[in-house]
Amino acid sequence: MAGAVELDVAGRSVRLSNPDKVYYPECGFTKLDVAQYYLAVAEGALRGLRDRPTTLQRFPDGVEGESFYQKRAPKNLPEWLPTARIAFPSGRFADEMCPTEPAAVLWAANLGCLTFHPWPVRRSDTEHPDELRIDLDPQPGTDFDDAVRVAQELSALLAEYGLRGWPKTSGGRGVHVYVPIEPRWTFAEARRAVIALARVLERRLPDLVTSAWWKEERGVKVFVDYNQMARDRTIASAYSLRARPRATVSTPLRWDELSDATPEDFDLRTVPPRFAELGDVHADMAEHAFGLESVLELADRQARDDGAGDMPYPPDHPKVEGEPSRVQPSRARKH
Repeated sequence: MAGAVELDVAGRSVRLSNPDKVYYPECGFTKLDVAQYYLAVAEGALRGLRDRPTTLQRFPDGVEGESFYQKRAPKNLPEWLPTARIAFPSGRFADEMCPTEPAAVLWAANLGCLTFHPWPVRRSDTEHPDELRIDLDPQPGTDFDDAVRVAQELSALLAEYGLRGWPKTSGGRGVHVYVPIEPRWTFAEARRAVIALARVLERRLPDLVTSAWWKEERGVKVFVDYNQMARDRTIASAYSLRARPRATVSTPLRWDELSDATPEDFDLRTVPPRFAELGDVHADMAEHAFGLESVLELADRQARDDGAGDMPYPPDHPKVEGEPSRVQPSRARKH
């Protein structure tokens, strides 16, 4: 096994140790293959990560080995790679790395990072999200095609409220839709906006969409995971590799591509030539920043007319005033 290689990344040298280590045994992809993938899509990957506090999902022994999430910046962080201090729901703090140049992506890949999980904030203001991230998660019995159908309805719904979404594959069976917003609202307000949209989708597609937090209540539907907008919840970034045997990629798409796509179309081998041909199809997201006033007014109407209040937070979050019980319904009935 080769000791190390030096990669030139936009003029900065990045050392890659153990380049021949196999990371994806089913396909035979090595650590060097991973690094060359991220070199090929560096511009797009950085667009999704730039200036964002980023958690690293590391697989030092490949996808069949143990993995872990690294939230705090590694101690050997280069001096050229900045950090930002973020607050967890517990009130504790951490300094997370904030990529500002392509070399940061490759430096993290050398640590065995396959999937990047950036916060929806920038290091200049870590309290106000600048993206809504709407995670459409197919439950057992549903699939990617079902998530696509929900995404298309969501696109129309966003337009009704003066918003626009940008879709990407999750790298698995789901679809992620991003909405760039002005960084003027809190995490709680951004989460409330996603809940309001989820409730409309649930009403329009009652046989296909659920916003139920408890799995036992979701049924064979696509779950709109509104808690991905809660503080310290992140999703795989654009162009992130996923820890799946086929080395699939969470891939930005145009809306007109979505209905013909399958997640397996986009992997370590196929995405670089796509990127070389099309570039980053989400590059124009940076030109937009929408307001949330209309969707928060929708949330107010839902509360006033339907009595629709808050939804449960994840278990590691402190209890919020007005939040419903966090006790699983079937367990609550037994008591």
